[in-house]
Amino acid sequence: MRYSSTQLQLILDQAGIYMCACPAQLAAQMMELRTLHAYQLNCMSEMPDMAESHRIIADACERAHLLLEEAFDRVLEIEGWDKRTLTMPEGLRRKRDDLL
Repeated sequence: MRYSSTQLQLILDQAGIYMCACPAQLAAQMMELRTLHAYQLNCMSEMPDMAESHRIIADACERAHLLLEEAFDRVLEIEGWDKRTLTMPEGLRRKRDDLL
């Protein structure tokens, strides 16, 4: 994973009020995929007779997460987010603050 859950939460915290901020939407979906993936891994260990079904879902989560992460990277660049600090660009910050 390129971004930790803490980093994704940072994006969500900054963009939460201005929810059409695409990075926030992608971050939220990646967090959901991580939750689903962890659930499937837990099910695999608790229900070995259904492990194949859970493995298929876990694998799909991993592939979907990778695709969203690639999109997330590109959107951060396009929108001008600081990729080192994951700070919202000034223009989006102003839009967010105007809504408050």
